[in-house]
Amino acid sequence: MKNGVLASISAGNSGPDPATITNVSPWFLSVAASTIDWKFVTKVMLGNGAFYEGTSINTFRLEHDMHPTVYAGDVPNTKEGYNESISRYCYKGSLDKKLVKGKIVLCDSIGDGVAASEAGVVGTIMQDAYYEDVAYNFPLPASHLGLSDGLDISKYVNKARKPTATIFKSIQREDDLAPYVVSFSSRGLQGDKRVVRYNIISGTSMACPHATGAAAYIKSFHPTWSPAAIKSALMTTAFSRSAETNPEAEFGYGSGHIYPVKAINPGLIYDAGEEDYVTFLCGQGYSNKQLRLVKRDDSSCSKVTKEAVWNLNYPSLGLSVRSGHSVTRVFHRIVTNVGSPESSYKAIVKAPNDLKIKVTPKALRFNYVGHIKSFVITVKAKLGETVISGALIWDDGEHQVRSPVVAHVSL
Repeated sequence: MKNGVLASISAGNSGPDPATITNVSPWFLSVAASTIDWKFVTKVMLGNGAFYEGTSINTFRLEHDMHPTVYAGDVPNTKEGYNESISRYCYKGSLDKKLVKGKIVLCDSIGDGVAASEAGVVGTIMQDAYYEDVAYNFPLPASHLGLSDGLDISKYVNKARKPTATIFKSIQREDDLAPYVVSFSSRGLQGDKRVVRYNIISGTSMACPHATGAAAYIKSFHPTWSPAAIKSALMTTAFSRSAETNPEAEFGYGSGHIYPVKAINPGLIYDAGEEDYVTFLCGQGYSNKQLRLVKRDDSSCSKVTKEAVWNLNYPSLGLSVRSGHSVTRVFHRIVTNVGSPESSYKAIVKAPNDLKIKVTPKALRFNYVGHIKSFVITVKAKLGETVISGALIWDDGEHQVRSPVVAHVSL
């Protein structure tokens, strides 16, 4: 940021629990991961004719239609000291190779499939309560199912005289809810003689380069823009998302799903520089020593009030409230015109009943590119739930400059 370089940082893969984001500094572009607009379905058919649909990216075709199927807990590698409590999860070395070779194995957790493949199984059905909104690829035919379907398969395997099953190649289906933020932790694969000609992996570390590319795209049109200006353009032009698919709301999807083509012409930007961030840190109570560790110079905090924290010229607004209580907070913001030389914007507020947003003035008129205007937002919130959110949108008929406004219960 100090040298005019925008740092795009992964938000982390510890969701969906709250307060798990690993990079929160306002000068970073913190990137979450969202879904694509199709999902991968891998069907499993049992010997009794029952079909179940799981998730994975399975490109392998089993050589025969049906294969003997066993429960991993019934085939522990006892010679190496393993018992049912370990082998049921298909951990490395826990399966008896003689008992599983050439068979499909039902495992009680999702893994990378390597241990099952090394044991000589032809396929694996994985059942657990892990999130099913992400599909992984494996070094052997595999399908991941939830506990309900997994229980049905387990009953069949345990009761059938000679249980059999097969795993089909994956098919893709359109995901009408996409894009939404996924709930996963990414993992990789290692070693197998069979080769997939491509690899699909998931994680915020994979999403981050996409956002970085979008930032570079904006920079190519506006080489003099600051990192904050580029970040503002990405945030204020993003597709807003719905709490119906992500109940964490903005704490899950942030400003929304980026729209790079629209971001090259955002209309207005919320700009900020080094000194703005220094004031922000001082307002958070940073000591001179802590500040110098961040800035790596002899900077010091002057008399800065706590209001400096929420008055950072940031493209979103947030406030915390004790459950069942109300709070009012005043925010000061500045926008710079980067759209039409002469333009007029009106403030549009969208908010639920328990979130009151007042903007002063209600309209902004600009006379040239680079013209700067200031305004004040007064937010009053009363929370009986975890989070409520709305938005302030500056609209000139061509541009809709959107800023999320979020109130949440204090942790």
